[in-house]
Amino acid sequence: MAFEISLRDQVVLITGVSSGIGAGVAAMFAKAGATVSGCARANKESKSIHQFIQCVKDEGANVLYTETDVTNPNDLEHLVERTIAHFGRLDILISNAGVNIFEGVTNCSEERWEYNLDLNLTSHWRLSKLCKPYLEKSENGCIIIMTSNHAFSSIPGCFPYNVTKTALTGLVRAMAIELSPGIRTVGLAPGFIDTAGNNEWFNSFPDPEAERQRTINLHPVKKIGTVEEVGAFCIFLSSKWASFASGTTYLLDGGRSAIMQD
Repeated sequence: MAFEISLRDQVVLITGVSSGIGAGVAAMFAKAGATVSGCARANKESKSIHQFIQCVKDEGANVLYTETDVTNPNDLEHLVERTIAHFGRLDILISNAGVNIFEGVTNCSEERWEYNLDLNLTSHWRLSKLCKPYLEKSENGCIIIMTSNHAFSSIPGCFPYNVTKTALTGLVRAMAIELSPGIRTVGLAPGFIDTAGNNEWFNSFPDPEAERQRTINLHPVKKIGTVEEVGAFCIFLSSKWASFASGTTYLLDGGRSAIMQD
């Protein structure tokens, strides 16, 4: 018999589903049979949200979308309450929403620092606390915090984003200790993932294809990651087969961190 991971009858809440990693993770959870509650800042009538909803429905999975600013505590409360009202339960939280806030140590303003803290750190903590009572009722309560390879090593100019991504590894450890045994908490730190946002970055160079190839060559696996690979990793980490995984942040970077110098 083939090895399969089925999350049928499980409800997953995923933040930041309008594009990139969040959209890819949502699609993979739908393939695994999970019911998907998603959120983003985009209006529900936008093209990206129509695509998210249709992608989940195409897999035969139930779906709910809630327009949400994760830096707004009231929005987060509404998101969780609406999810429970529609589906009656919550089993898995994928706290993914975030933005690259690259300012540099000396150029970063107090305002941008505070916004980075709210979006890329505090929102994960707030949402996890709101989900806690419902995840504890599940036999498979699991929180996955999406951090970044910048939590382990970084490059010039990525402050203050890299600071909060590093802090998330501490949040994962603290929640794994204090929310157990009813809820497992793990972190996932993707490296360079092929998304529309990264394509825009490649297109900012005079020769986008040459820059893409240069980036690929920096990775021992000679490729960059896909959103499907991130989603599949999330599915495994949230399944019964990963029931001994908690308090750890897994680095998914194609071996990039193994290289001391370029």
